[in-house]
Amino acid sequence: MPSSPSLRDPAGNDMSVHSHPISSGNIRLSGRSGPGSTAGTVGSSRTGSSSSRGSKRGMLGLGMVQVPLVPARDPSEAIMTNPVVSEKNRFCGNCGEKVGRARGGQEGRTEGFCRQCGTQFSFTPKLAKGDMVGGQYEVLGCLAHGGLGWIYLARDRNVNDRWVVLKGLLNAGDAEAHKAAAAERAFLSEVEHPNIVKIINFSQHPDPRTGIPGGHIVMEYVGGKSLRELLVERRQDGSGEEVLPVERVIAYGLECLRALGYLHSKGLLYCDFKPDNVIQSEELIKLIDLGGVRRMDDTLSPVYTTPGYRVPEDELRGPGPTISADLYSVGRALAVLSFHFSFMRQHPHSIPPRNEVPLLQRYESYDRFLRRATNIEPESRFHDAGDMADQLTGVLREVLSEIEGTPHPAASALFGGETFTSGSDVGAHNADRMLSPPSPTEAAGLLPAPLVDPVDPAAQLLRSFAGMPPAELIPTLRAAQAPTPETLLMLARALITVGQHNEALDALQQFSSAVPGDWRTMWYLAVAELSTGSFQEARNHFDELYDHLPGEVAPKLGLALACERTADLETAARQYATVWSTDHSYVSAAFGLARIRVAQGDRASAIQVLDTVPELSSLYIHAQTALIAALATGATDSADYVRAGERLGRIGLDSESADRLAARVLESALTWLRSGGSAPAGQRLLDGDLTEEGVRANLERRYRSLAHRASRTSERYELIDRANSLRPVTLL
Repeated sequence: MPSSPSLRDPAGNDMSVHSHPISSGNIRLSGRSGPGSTAGTVGSSRTGSSSSRGSKRGMLGLGMVQVPLVPARDPSEAIMTNPVVSEKNRFCGNCGEKVGRARGGQEGRTEGFCRQCGTQFSFTPKLAKGDMVGGQYEVLGCLAHGGLGWIYLARDRNVNDRWVVLKGLLNAGDAEAHKAAAAERAFLSEVEHPNIVKIINFSQHPDPRTGIPGGHIVMEYVGGKSLRELLVERRQDGSGEEVLPVERVIAYGLECLRALGYLHSKGLLYCDFKPDNVIQSEELIKLIDLGGVRRMDDTLSPVYTTPGYRVPEDELRGPGPTISADLYSVGRALAVLSFHFSFMRQHPHSIPPRNEVPLLQRYESYDRFLRRATNIEPESRFHDAGDMADQLTGVLREVLSEIEGTPHPAASALFGGETFTSGSDVGAHNADRMLSPPSPTEAAGLLPAPLVDPVDPAAQLLRSFAGMPPAELIPTLRAAQAPTPETLLMLARALITVGQHNEALDALQQFSSAVPGDWRTMWYLAVAELSTGSFQEARNHFDELYDHLPGEVAPKLGLALACERTADLETAARQYATVWSTDHSYVSAAFGLARIRVAQGDRASAIQVLDTVPELSSLYIHAQTALIAALATGATDSADYVRAGERLGRIGLDSESADRLAARVLESALTWLRSGGSAPAGQRLLDGDLTEEGVRANLERRYRSLAHRASRTSERYELIDRANSLRPVTLL
């Protein structure tokens, strides 16, 4: 599978670290999204696992989205009263010329011959009410017409009068349509999936005009409504601009990706995905109309697609349909269902700019997901339904977190958890550190690491090295006589951690040569740039990775860290907020967002963020100490100091840590009082009166307590001097 264009900064500059030969100009991101997957392959482990996931009743999107049930439709109510193919949909099956059109004020013929090539056409139903097909299926009428044939409702008189659907040829004179119908029958007989319509049988019935037997596919009847019908109904009930809720659209998309992943695993391409071909019946989603399905190695059969959803014509004429083309159509359908735009005329192969679509402005990850799925360059799209579903699931979690105001965390299929640590000190000094940007080395170290590819020969051994210190890990990995790709990646990360950047990039270059197109090359280059203070270069690479992996937390966290150091506080805050609102296990995002709010002068928002760190988190005490420091810094009334004191009394610090943080609060309160602040009579702070005399006495006591425990003589003298400076002046 070819790889995507080289990646460079907007000015076309080479983005190397320390002038090392590996740079963004050498890196190419392939369509694959995860370790162990290959772009363009089918039946990946994730696709298989996602296909086995069941939906709760009325719940789609892995059970996260409540979707209104669509009642099963009474089949008899769906029968067309006047089965006619619209003139605008009449084309020659051989040359594509318009046929059966009105001329001279007369209606177009439904049967005749093409004026261009002479091929016979017929758009009249071949079955009538009461016809018995195959001596078993009693026809009740027409349900619809499509690109390849009429669809009839019938009863199976041999099996409990069950409802079935018969699909016949639209044009009996079209040889290509005959071939397509035969091919569809063969494909359908191999398909067995809960999200795909089931074939029951294939029967023949003579054409009433010619007597020539015509084939009819017998399928299960799927009551309900197509996604297009649901969209049209919603628009008719409102102003005409309404669309389906984005969380519901994403849930539909995940079900459809399950079905397509299954077809791809069987070596089949769907080719004509669109909202019309997806039915919701109660809580079940089914893909219908497999008329355009073809085998992946079929280069001869005609391709049936729909404008507005299909890839550009040049692509179809070139390599022909591919997995990425199927997934492109899914992206187009999701866009059409979730926001209003001219997808046929103005944007037949593009999505409107983000600033023109409020939904895309609100959900940045969804915007990036759609743009990757529908990228004009095939190499830049998704190439595996399982990978695409993984990213779409991550996007859904973000969307639901914002809509519902509660996190929707989940383990990543590509990254481990964050490695954020804060040290053992939880006093005032640590509170200041937690509200200061991490150093470049610390920033790089806290980012999640990509998971080890399980198919790598050394995978099991490398997992056992996970807790080994870099100083021990590096010589161990270097000792490998024939290092595997995963060994090279682990070595690169360890070398970055200890600051040996040129050696790290050597290992990364070897990995890139062994596994071209793997996104992890760019990931570790971005991490290396972050660790050396090349923040703009790191930002560019993390932004590119965000485009490639829109449902992952790690690229957003890396982008936030880089943007914070390039003074783009708005972007940094947006990414930190997205990560934190989605998954509260990434506590570094909470501290990052709090830092940004403090820098922006929004102390109240910083306090609010820190207060959302869960009590069960190992960093809860650190968050509370930072919160207390934020409350005491820049307080404008006595209430903030009282709140800080109350928080300090509740978090259960050891005596020394409590005294140090209490001294921080009391110092701030004393400064406030000396500058003219005053508290209501009787108000107390940390077991003392909130007056200048009371705070001085309280602070003196804290300093003497700290001096008593100080291990260094110089520190003890300094604390005693501070205590003495606070003693009230007396005559004795």
